Amino acid sequence: MPRLDLHGHLEPPAYSTQVAQALGPAPVPPWTVEAQLEMMAQYQIAATVVSLPPPGVFLGDQAQANELAHQVNEFYAALVREHPKRYAALAALPLPDVEAALAELAHALDVLRLDGVALFTQTAGLYLGDPRWEPLMAELDRRGAYVFVHPTLPPYTNPLAQTPVWVLEFPFETTRAITHLLYSGVFHRYPRIRFQFAHLGGAVPFLAHRLASLVERAPGLKLTGQVPEGPLAYLRRLYYDTGLSNHAPALAATLEVADCRQVVFGTDWPYALLPPGHDPAPGLTYLGDRRHQVEFENARALVPRLFAKEIA
Repeated sequence: MPRLDLHGHLEPPAYSTQVAQALGPAPVPPWTVEAQLEMMAQYQIAATVVSLPPPGVFLGDQAQANELAHQVNEFYAALVREHPKRYAALAALPLPDVEAALAELAHALDVLRLDGVALFTQTAGLYLGDPRWEPLMAELDRRGAYVFVHPTLPPYTNPLAQTPVWVLEFPFETTRAITHLLYSGVFHRYPRIRFQFAHLGGAVPFLAHRLASLVERAPGLKLTGQVPEGPLAYLRRLYYDTGLSNHAPALAATLEVADCRQVVFGTDWPYALLPPGHDPAPGLTYLGDRRHQVEFENARALVPRLFAKEIA
């Protein structure tokens, strides 16, 4: 059975160089298109949706971010042109400058024909529900865009410095971003954005009812107007990918919050240690006869271009 990987990463050389200069070399094995295609062949992955890994194109200099986003998107467009049946790609945007992001969004989707957009949980300390990002959210909604949200380095000091940020802080950052989007009303105002959240939404499935209780337990915050359909209704509409989260407890919690149709397969390559053999996620056997739906069919709602006869 073929799989579609909706959470893959691939670094353009220009991005690797700039990030290494700003933060030091990334602690991952060298990665290439050839290595990714080899991995895909081993695990029967028909196509992969690629986006940037953290920290994103803004490294403290807006002009640099503008140029780097453009270079990244041109690289991805060339990759898709060369391998149209094997790759989809999500555009990088040079936030926090919203006007620059809107200009690059138009170029990436209208000229380069990329498949959607990748956003990080925060940029320059601004989380995704910040009102300064309202014009971007409005435009993404107008387009009915596919938007993948990935955690990034948090804007605070890791309280457990001996523990890498990806272990705890990344899922907590995703949880913060979803909560901010929920209670800032973004999910309600912009229902046409097709949001996918990495790693099964961080801690959101486990905390969903606790998050939802905020409306009743803290009436002074006056949040009802931001979630008039009830908090859980908006969480049910999101898409959640299985990258680094393909285990029964996480899947069980997610399926208590959202229908199986909202769960999509992701490897998080090359950050995940994929097992030997030909099954990239043995924990997905928990899904039983729904596994193929998660690993393949559910992607249709997010990347319909990949569903050509040659792939399906």
